[in-house]
Amino acid sequence: MKTAKRIFLRPLEVNDYLPINKWRNDPKIARYLAGNAYLVSPEREKRWVEEKIADNRDNLYFAICAAKAGRLIGYSSINHIDLRNRKAEWGGTLVGDRSCIGKGYGREASSLMLRYLFDQYPVHRCYAYCLQEHPSTEKLFLSRGFKREGILRDDVFKDGSFKNLLLFSILRHEIEDHF
Repeated sequence: MKTAKRIFLRPLEVNDYLPINKWRNDPKIARYLAGNAYLVSPEREKRWVEEKIADNRDNLYFAICAAKAGRLIGYSSINHIDLRNRKAEWGGTLVGDRSCIGKGYGREASSLMLRYLFDQYPVHRCYAYCLQEHPSTEKLFLSRGFKREGILRDDVFKDGSFKNLLLFSILRHEIEDHF
């Protein structure tokens, strides 16, 4: 378990599918995700969580929990861990508990996830994407030391139109400047 002031990370548990399903089906949350939004049944969400628990070789998923109450407030992931090329993709951080959105919990979780990735894996580079129209995610990446590398124009079709994705990365030696 990784801990910060107000949160801790723990492995996903099967029953986490209930709040995760609520969050991923919430249009106000889904609109900020870089990928397409899908309505997901609770049964499918439960299978998804079970798969994430069982297969952690190339992807890491952690629950974000409020330290005081111990309750789940979101989740975060690192995906496509490629040990040959020593890189991984920032899968994202979703704070779904509405009472915790915009209060820095995602920033704390992101710091813990990055520290875990670079401490436990021999990766040299972590890259990330976000919707260009979601400036708070860009601000989060920049505050954690990511550098903006470019724009993937019209990369995602979402809400009836194509959206640009911004590409960011952070290198191993750069993380030391931020944590």
